[in-house]
Amino acid sequence: MHKIFLMLCFLGWYTVSAQETVTGKVLDEKNQPLPGANVFWLNTTIATSTNDTGAFSIPFSKGNMMLVISYIGFKTDTLHVHTPQVINHKMTPDSAQQLGEVTVDKTLSSLRRNQATAVNTSTMGSKELLKAACCNIAESFETNPSVDVNFSDALTGTRQIKMLGLTSPYLLISEENLPSIRGAGQAYGLTFVPGTWVESIQVTKGAGPVINGYESISGQINYELIKPEKSEPFFLNLYAGMGGRYELNAHIKQKVSDKWNTLLFVHGNTRVGKYDMNHDHFLDNPLGKQVNVMNRWQYHDAEKGWVSFINLRYMRDEKQAGMVSFDPERDKGSTHHWGSEINTDKVDASAKLGYVWPDMPYQSIGLQTSFNYHKQASYFGLSQYDIDQKSGYANLIFSSIIDNTMNKFSTGISATYDKYNEFAFIYANRFGGNFDRVDNSAGAFFEYTYDNANNFSLVLGGRFDYHNRLGAFATPRLHLKYNPWEKGTLRLSAGRGKRAANIFAENQQYFGSSRVFTVAAEGGKLYGLNPEIAWNYGASFVQGFTLFGKNAEFAVDFYRTDFQNQVVVDVFASPQFVSFYNLKGSSFANSLQVDLNYEITHHFNVRTAYKYYDIQTDYTSGRFEKPLQAKHRFFTNIAYETHIKEKGRQWKFDATYNLLGKQRLPYTGSNPVAYQRGDYAPSFGTVNFQVTRTFSSTFEMYAGGENVTNYKQANAIVAADDAFGPYFDTTLVYGPVFGQMYYAGLRFKIK
Repeated sequence: MHKIFLMLCFLGWYTVSAQETVTGKVLDEKNQPLPGANVFWLNTTIATSTNDTGAFSIPFSKGNMMLVISYIGFKTDTLHVHTPQVINHKMTPDSAQQLGEVTVDKTLSSLRRNQATAVNTSTMGSKELLKAACCNIAESFETNPSVDVNFSDALTGTRQIKMLGLTSPYLLISEENLPSIRGAGQAYGLTFVPGTWVESIQVTKGAGPVINGYESISGQINYELIKPEKSEPFFLNLYAGMGGRYELNAHIKQKVSDKWNTLLFVHGNTRVGKYDMNHDHFLDNPLGKQVNVMNRWQYHDAEKGWVSFINLRYMRDEKQAGMVSFDPERDKGSTHHWGSEINTDKVDASAKLGYVWPDMPYQSIGLQTSFNYHKQASYFGLSQYDIDQKSGYANLIFSSIIDNTMNKFSTGISATYDKYNEFAFIYANRFGGNFDRVDNSAGAFFEYTYDNANNFSLVLGGRFDYHNRLGAFATPRLHLKYNPWEKGTLRLSAGRGKRAANIFAENQQYFGSSRVFTVAAEGGKLYGLNPEIAWNYGASFVQGFTLFGKNAEFAVDFYRTDFQNQVVVDVFASPQFVSFYNLKGSSFANSLQVDLNYEITHHFNVRTAYKYYDIQTDYTSGRFEKPLQAKHRFFTNIAYETHIKEKGRQWKFDATYNLLGKQRLPYTGSNPVAYQRGDYAPSFGTVNFQVTRTFSSTFEMYAGGENVTNYKQANAIVAADDAFGPYFDTTLVYGPVFGQMYYAGLRFKIK
């Protein structure tokens, strides 16, 4: 595989030749930049979007000289561009149609692939995020076939995401390219980001760019928050769902000056109802409440090229799970009724400062910094887990060109700091203690991008880091894109990732069991274990075409992840144990996905996908498939919208069907017969839907349902009748624990 990577590198360098691009800025009528404007060559797949300073760069198209620029709320412009040049284009507000925001969205897919870049990235826009209630971003991927969403256990109701068959610790999850969900936040961090705060989500398959670090193995998820400069003055979202769940989101914008804008996000949610739909005497969803507040500041000086963001945030989240009869004040620390509480406090501060040379929009320098404090205090029955994490991050990036704008590069240095105060106690075998430590790293990176407007582009990057526990190591990454014919795109990628496994924070679901914990310390520097190292290789092909006069797209991709070392989480040796040890043998993950998307009419779209996984690991007891991972999955999403009526009235309908094949279950064969679960879980399907009624450009209401087929996993909790006994286990969850769930809400904004 390493020889293949070197050959791909050689091919990329050999193909590079001097080409040219069209660069520039997109501005509004007040000469303020328009971030996120769409720039593309007419009737081609060559497209890009403007950055935070309104700057863009797109390969010059010799065969098509019609450049289209569009932005929500502005008239779409088509420019005649005959030579590579610098364009500073001012857009005109669409005053005749206040609903331009809706109209533009209809011409762009709400889930679209970026066909202009070598990296395999798809973007979920705001329209896609509104297809579901999207209370937090862990719940926002139900309509995205590239990301699998599963429940991690039968207690907390927490959704766990997977990509290419690997769980979220192998994903790099970032907030505006700043590390976000990592370390202590791996288990519940996605539930701490309200969906209404998010402007868009970029999902990248395979090893991501080296600019964002060395930890990415199976992919990257980056979410962009709403920008203060472009936000509405006021936004309100109210939500109510079955199970006693209520949520409130409010956004308040204040324009401080011509260059300063501030935006206040306020989020609150609570779950007050005790529900036991499967009659096992345990809550189907935890009781809880959350208060989440963020204040964003944006400084923008378009004339001088400066832009800056400052974020300040505080969050408090409380969860109570366990038996319906559990009372924390009475039962905590006793064996009367089994229960759990998970309380989390978070304080985040981040700042980004960027400068773009006014006469050279392709050249910029930026500094990204953040500080995060995460404190979790929790207990699960008689076991306890507490973790405090203080983190610092800094990344300095310089971007420019080599000779011409077809040859770009980014280079810089980065540093991370993590201080953990961690305490774990497992009651089953009296295992645990303090696992305090300090992790830090420093590194440098260089990434070269070649972009040929005709048919070829390449991203070749590498970084070198020193980590006090992982040592000194290099991280190479390569992405290639080739257009063999019209609307056809072939991509190849290869890269290496390395990470330290936080075995307790990432596997908290096993605290909700009576399993004995064992860690086979073998001289490694983190829990006595060695770092995880993996290579990821991928190929993707996309073909756009016209069927019966309507747009369609076919895509197929295949990715393979090979682990050189992995911290194995073994639940096959015995149902009374969970063991952590270094990989002895082979561990790999093969992922195949086939998509077919079709626009039946201008307002009626169907998205389908089939996924096949082959994920296997060598355990001490033999080679097994990855537990609780469906080998086959079929996905269909149907979206329909009526034409916009007078005053913006409109109906929107959305439905998603998921069929999951059988899943390998952890071993339970040595349990008493009543507590055995077999080798495989049965296949099942679920249906989610949502109906939205838009009354005007400022007000809409929505209602929907999840799991309307009412599928419920039988006997989700092993030994629910003996919660303090040796067979109790809440982690064998392969499907919904509760039945149908319906919800309703409203959205109101002041423009």
